[in-house]
Amino acid sequence: MDLSNLKPAEGATKSKQRLGRGEGSGRGAHSSTRGTKGQSSRSGSKNRPMWFEGGQMPLFRRVPKHGFNNPLRTEYSIVNVGRLQLLAEDGKLDPDEPVTPELLEDLGEVRDADRVKVLGDGLLSTELEVSAHDYSSTAQTKIEGVGGSANVLDESA
Repeated sequence: MDLSNLKPAEGATKSKQRLGRGEGSGRGAHSSTRGTKGQSSRSGSKNRPMWFEGGQMPLFRRVPKHGFNNPLRTEYSIVNVGRLQLLAEDGKLDPDEPVTPELLEDLGEVRDADRVKVLGDGLLSTELEVSAHDYSSTAQTKIEGVGGSANVLDESA
C-alpha cells in the first residue's frame, strides 16, 4: 500500500452542489449564490490576480519608483575582525590553523561560505592566518599588524 492507492472511506465524500438548476434546488435560478450585480456575478467572470483592482490604476503602478537594483551585484557574507578575536579567545579558533570560510560557516559565523568578506570593526590581538574572498583595507591592516596573514581566495573557487 502506498499514497497512490489511498482513497476516502465509503460515504465520506459528498458530490458537489449543483448551482443554478431552478428555484426548487435551493441554489436557485436567479443569482445562484453569486450575490447580486457586479463583475463577479456575471458569466465569464474569471478569477483575477490578487493585485487586480477592478480596472483602476493598480497600487504598484501609482507609487513612484526610486533607485536601481543591480542584478550583477556581488553579495558577501561578512565577519568582523573583532568577532575573530572573540572566537580565538573562546578557543573556537586555533591560532595555528588557517581561518577559512568553511570553518566560519561551521562555527555559524557566516551563512554562506561562497563569498566571505572580512571587515575591520573591533580589535584584533591574536595572530591569525585568515583566508577570505575580500577584505576591507582596515581589516587587512589589523590582521597584518599583529603578525597574521590575509590571504585572498580565488574568485572562481
